[in-house]
Amino acid sequence: MLNQAPADAQTLANILTDVRGYYDAKIQTHGPGARGVDWNSEASQQLRFKQLLKICADAGPFTLTDYGCGYGALLAYAAGMDRMILYRGFDVSEQMIMRARELHAGRSRCEFFTDAGQLVPTDYTVASGIFNVRLNHDAASWQAYLLDTLCRLDACSTRGFAFNALTSYSDPPRMRPDLYYADPCVLFHYCKHRFSRNVALLHDYGLYEFTILVTKQEA
Repeated sequence: MLNQAPADAQTLANILTDVRGYYDAKIQTHGPGARGVDWNSEASQQLRFKQLLKICADAGPFTLTDYGCGYGALLAYAAGMDRMILYRGFDVSEQMIMRARELHAGRSRCEFFTDAGQLVPTDYTVASGIFNVRLNHDAASWQAYLLDTLCRLDACSTRGFAFNALTSYSDPPRMRPDLYYADPCVLFHYCKHRFSRNVALLHDYGLYEFTILVTKQEA
């Protein structure tokens, strides 16, 4: 069961500070690539993008927010989606956004920013990997952060949003204490009751994680 108590503002601020420092260090050490955003490989990173972008697979022209965009790898992956008319990349790490702006300086119809106050609704929002690394934060605090962020994803999206998380069905010997493993069934239930009747759970693509797609009903 989920503890749906409101997230404490100071706890959320502490989490974001730690996350910012963690990913600043990753991109500075490894540069813009899969390891720079703490993934094992480019192949697994792109497999995640494939699942997330199923949220807009059948859409006409759309705008997209990449929440926790890193150096903008999803933008490069989705470059062939000529239906995407605007990409907005948000990340709390200034180092990530600096690299993203450098890498994608020649692209049109995209922007990158770190100020959450600049978040405005787009058609879709996707979030990849932002719930995985909890560092030294306890599970209850991290869960509160996760649920608070899901509400933010919902608020940023007019047509739907998608996110992924490590699965509680992972092999116990491989599970790390600094990572957060979510129960996919519990989050599926939460999204169905909180955000939309149209929710899909993807847990069949070979990684120790899952993706949830939340499609909003047409007005």
